[in-house]
Amino acid sequence: MGGIILPRRMFLWSMAVTYLVAFVSLYVQIPGLYGNDGLLPARWQLRYSGKPLGEQLLSSPTLLWLGPWLSLDTHTAMELLCLTGAALSLAATLVEALRDSIVFLCLWALYLSMYQVGQVFLYFQWDNLLLETGFLCILVAPLTIIRGSRGVREHDPVTFWLIRWLLFRLMLASGVVKLTSRCPTWWGLTALTYHYETQCIPTPLAWFAHQFPVWWQKLSVVATFVIEIAAPVLFFSPLRRLRLGAFYLQVLLQVLIILSGNYNFFNLLTLVLCLSLLDDQHVQFWLRKADRTNNNNDSRLWSWLCYLLELAVWSLMIFGTIIFFDLQLDTTKNGISSRTAFTYHQFNQFLKTVTIPCIWIGVLSLTWEIVTAMFRCACVCGFLKRFCGTVQWTVFAAATAAMFAVSLVPFTYIEYDSNARLWPGVRRAYELVNRYELVNSYGLFRRMTGVGGRPEVVIEGSNDGVTWTEIEFMYKPGNLSAPPPVVAPHQPRLDWQMWFAALGAHTQAPWFTSLMYRLLQGKRDVIELIQTDVSQYPFHQQPPAYLRAHRYRYWFTEPKADGSYPQRWWRRVYDEEFYPTVHLGNSFLESMLNQYGLKDKSPPRRVSNTTVALAVRWVRSQVRGVPAHILIWTLIACSATFCLLQGLRNRKKGNPLSHKATVTVNDHTENCEKSDEQQAVEEEDGEDCEDEVEEGEGDEKDPVKEEEEEEEEEEEEERKGKR
Repeated sequence: MGGIILPRRMFLWSMAVTYLVAFVSLYVQIPGLYGNDGLLPARWQLRYSGKPLGEQLLSSPTLLWLGPWLSLDTHTAMELLCLTGAALSLAATLVEALRDSIVFLCLWALYLSMYQVGQVFLYFQWDNLLLETGFLCILVAPLTIIRGSRGVREHDPVTFWLIRWLLFRLMLASGVVKLTSRCPTWWGLTALTYHYETQCIPTPLAWFAHQFPVWWQKLSVVATFVIEIAAPVLFFSPLRRLRLGAFYLQVLLQVLIILSGNYNFFNLLTLVLCLSLLDDQHVQFWLRKADRTNNNNDSRLWSWLCYLLELAVWSLMIFGTIIFFDLQLDTTKNGISSRTAFTYHQFNQFLKTVTIPCIWIGVLSLTWEIVTAMFRCACVCGFLKRFCGTVQWTVFAAATAAMFAVSLVPFTYIEYDSNARLWPGVRRAYELVNRYELVNSYGLFRRMTGVGGRPEVVIEGSNDGVTWTEIEFMYKPGNLSAPPPVVAPHQPRLDWQMWFAALGAHTQAPWFTSLMYRLLQGKRDVIELIQTDVSQYPFHQQPPAYLRAHRYRYWFTEPKADGSYPQRWWRRVYDEEFYPTVHLGNSFLESMLNQYGLKDKSPPRRVSNTTVALAVRWVRSQVRGVPAHILIWTLIACSATFCLLQGLRNRKKGNPLSHKATVTVNDHTENCEKSDEQQAVEEEDGEDCEDEVEEGEGDEKDPVKEEEEEEEEEEEEERKGKR
């Protein structure tokens, strides 16, 4: 694989943005979810038993244990940690020097602290994915703060390989579980005829996607299987064009998901992982800059062999798709018919056959990266530099191998016979680190829900028990005329859990009883989870005396016979009672609260008035009432604008591009083959170049001076050649 300097820098910047989104999205919801008057107060998860701080951190690794040391209650400490994470990630987004291992360690520890007390509202696969990716950032990012340099390290491709392996595990598992679940909609290729209207929070474009003909929806399912099951193997291809083809397939899938559904920062994070498939040469192509790496040594015969091999791979993939899904032209419907042409037993045998070989493909790919990094270390000139580079290579190669080995346990969950064949030592290591969410298993959309209509819980309130008013949420479907929102990358966690609650009985979602109780009490923090603008809440002046909840079945409306669009987005029918009529003091409500331990019997805690607590409350007062998705997009837009202006300013200065981003690390080998005199000359030139890079790394050349500099470089090369 070619140089990964630019993709690595893009990855670290994108991870800083993702952390920013995650922290801000969670911060605005903390009072309603985890506050002292929230649905599931976080302080219930922390039992101060008088044990030493070290034992408490081992039992539940969260920095919230430090709250009493700062005279802060759990709610305020949680907001402080979230604000710290948002500030750190924003700073890392704006300043490249802060995209550092230490900073990413802090961000990972802060989000893990939130996760440990987040309970059901933080138990989503993208939260696990963020924690795992965030931990890998600690290995991928440089130690800028300590070393004071952002130079290229010989082991960078080794640690960056872990990002590619994580992407492989994520995509392959997401495709496999759809078939191993035996969901009839996935096997019948009809899943997307239900998906657009039954997903948690669809976008307006989902309504239009739902109107596509059935043959197109089935063909889309086939494409999904190809992208998620077949294409990931190409991530480890030695031919870069195959990797780039797999990259664009993954980007296509994620962009289509973003357009049709609000999946918070999950798709953004997946796109960030896809950057591991790129190299410097392709990023330079995006930037319309000349590639200065020397590729003239490739023989014409080798190039043609690569082209033929690539053509054979893509042809085999297309041929396999036609055979396994029986694709045929359907002239009667002017489309393409498709069906699953293999059985569950055959697919299960396929998994048993390929799971272990997939592991060996990963082993070979990682071994290649480690060995080539070792040779790069051996070719570094100067004993001290070579020794330090070798020590770093040893440490990071061992850490990468350990992370790879531990990840095999959740990876092989897709095929349990393969999982049983793993070395017991790997299992023990996985059990030791499991609480830190370093590696996880994945598998999205395992089964398609809402086949008989999208289940939706509608809460109604009344002051007299006769006239009832529906309580409309900001994001989830309710009002039949309200268009689906565009809320990503923010995740309204209560709306998401309302979607899950509608799939079963209210007893499977104990937090729902707490929601009814807090609404009867009129708790403002909980009301703001439903409507950020409290004036839009129908009972903002006085809490309802009675509450109840019913389950409805929702469907997207259809276009009219004349082709015009209907006035409403949704239609619905009544299904059943979800939660009986309750009021404060109601025996049923009291029994549910006591059964789930949701009634707080402890005395109210004294409000802290320390400087830190007052500062945290002041920040809360400034953002109260601002919709979370608007706040997030404002921060992203301002950060992107700042980075763009900074780049334009540096471009006007005419500082040269960092030679580290345009010359491959193979130059170490060339330097070792030159004479001592040439090395001395080039080391002096290199020091001057590094000084310029530290002043303006990543700056573009001034177009007016570019040709003059290239001519000077050519003359210098000729002079050195004559010497």
